[in-house]
Amino acid sequence: MHLKDFTKSGHAPTLFSAFLYFDTSFMVWVLLGPLAVFMAEDFHLNPAQKGLLVALPVLGGAVLRLVLGTLTDRIGAKKTALCGLTITLVPLLWGWLGGRTLTEMHYIGLLLGIAGASFAAALPMASRWYPPEQQGLAMGIAGAGNSGTVLAALMAPRIAKHYGGNWHVVFAFAMLPILVTWLVVALLAKDSPERPAPKQMSDYLAVLKQPDTLWFCLFYSITFGGFVGLASFLPTFFKDQYQLDKIQAGNLSALCVFSGSFLRPIGGYLADKFGGVRMLLVLYTGIALLALAIAQLPAVGLATVLLFIIMAMLGTGNGSVFQLVPQRYPRQIGVMTGIVGAAGGFGGFLLPSLLGYLKGSMGTFGAGFIVFALGALCCVGLMLILHPQWQRAGWLGAGGKAVQAPDAASSEGNRSMPMPSGAQEAA
Repeated sequence: MHLKDFTKSGHAPTLFSAFLYFDTSFMVWVLLGPLAVFMAEDFHLNPAQKGLLVALPVLGGAVLRLVLGTLTDRIGAKKTALCGLTITLVPLLWGWLGGRTLTEMHYIGLLLGIAGASFAAALPMASRWYPPEQQGLAMGIAGAGNSGTVLAALMAPRIAKHYGGNWHVVFAFAMLPILVTWLVVALLAKDSPERPAPKQMSDYLAVLKQPDTLWFCLFYSITFGGFVGLASFLPTFFKDQYQLDKIQAGNLSALCVFSGSFLRPIGGYLADKFGGVRMLLVLYTGIALLALAIAQLPAVGLATVLLFIIMAMLGTGNGSVFQLVPQRYPRQIGVMTGIVGAAGGFGGFLLPSLLGYLKGSMGTFGAGFIVFALGALCCVGLMLILHPQWQRAGWLGAGGKAVQAPDAASSEGNRSMPMPSGAQEAA
């Protein structure tokens, strides 16, 4: 695939709208992460409570992605995005005017999950305009909206400190980009004319019964779950482990998150070029080795370098996983982004919860990173087993590249139907 071909395909305003929607939503989704260092003092939280607080928005996003994934296939990605942005204003308003107890913040955290659920609408909004060989880059660009974590890590602590530690006002400021994004999506975004017809719930349940769905969920729970879980927890990790102040913790977190955010499109592009399977084998191996190194809790300088690299690999892995998903399920991409995204969100809920719990019970963050490394190694083994099976099924090329002859016959039980020629022409 050549970049010149990509620029002539698809619908650029929709791709930009999908990116912006995901970016501002992701910023809101992880907002409790950089603010947790302020809330921990107000609510006197222990390590396990800190981990749970920053993990709840991720859990909410995991559940609500299934809802938005279904809505995307039924009413279209644009309308779903506008609904999601509107509902996102509710927890932001509550956090600004309320949120005076830890219980309230737990409910607000869960409701912030609607912002994380944007994944299930943003990616299909972009993906449906592009042919199979350009899926990795298109979804990588839209998915690069996870750079919103950088904005949250940089701006949230500074705004809170500027207002004398009043972290509630940060929620008010966060409403402004959400309103701007609503206008951009309403004016610029456009649903692909080849949007698949809505299916019955039984059709979606049938997808869940297919083993490949489970494997993609597992793979994404490590890459995306690792990325969003660490993005939420790094401010707490830097402050508690290395006794940094709130601004320093936010700065280092933003630096680490930056690498993963902007390498997601590169991951999709490299997966298109070399194959998603090849990319993921290298990435999961690197992630495991780096997690084991971080588990030794080295000096803050080395830890930052290691975390910068592992976040880069996790971001690249996100793009690589979603180079494979549309090839396997081109007609169910909306519901599949919801299902696989939910699994990624659930992984992102488990990681900070695990890091906080093991810190409280064992006195070290290292144990949590060791468990994470073992999960990445399991993915390496599974990928080696599954790749030959996928090639024999006929929907995947060598190394995970897109099959260039999409008209091969297939059945729904074995593999998804290929993208129709009309969709490719529209793309």
